[in-house]
Amino acid sequence: MFVSSVALLALATVPALAQFDAAHNATPIGGTWASGSKNVVTGSSFVNPANVSFIYPTTTGISFSFSEDGFYEIARYRMNGNGSSPQCITGVMNWAHGTFTYNNNGSMTMYPFGDGFQQIQAPCSATSNFLENYNDTELYQLWQIFIDPTDGPKLHMYQFDGSPLPPMFLISTTPNMLPTRPLRNVSSPSSTSSFNVSKRSTNDAPPVGRWATASLTAVGGLLVGALLVLA
Repeated sequence: MFVSSVALLALATVPALAQFDAAHNATPIGGTWASGSKNVVTGSSFVNPANVSFIYPTTTGISFSFSEDGFYEIARYRMNGNGSSPQCITGVMNWAHGTFTYNNNGSMTMYPFGDGFQQIQAPCSATSNFLENYNDTELYQLWQIFIDPTDGPKLHMYQFDGSPLPPMFLISTTPNMLPTRPLRNVSSPSSTSSFNVSKRSTNDAPPVGRWATASLTAVGGLLVGALLVLA
């Protein structure tokens, strides 16, 4: 993966849900949110950490869940086309969970438990199908909830550099989440260590690089935010 930009961020945190005000929310953030066709949803219908496998949705998308006591879960399914080689479609299934805090500048930081992972399928690469650990701390610069006249509450989230995620809609006020604790043993602390698999999804899927997201790394007491893009 390539780092496209870096920002130094000195953050002071306050307890989760302290930012419930009209500037951020039309409704509480607690519950499960999903983008687009809402086929990607957090919880057991998307991932099985016990055997490190995914259940492929019928369409791509993202889903975030938040609990009132400061836990989160993320489910993401993404595909990227290749204009020069149309047969070389790449993408990723990505899952992580952990705890989150609001920061006093209105941003949000997510701290993973350390058991997240993602499956990479790239038919034109030397290794076409493998799993790797995914445990990046993620920073979201801004989040806001508006009321859509048709679909109801709509969550907008912006990565550390201001780039927006697809808007997500509230599908349940009760968060659809797996147990809020580490759910598998991880031998390596690296967020990107990989391990080979034959095909460990629970159903067939179209060809599916790495997830692009804002991640944080501690450097000299500060937090360094880096936007990671597909290699």
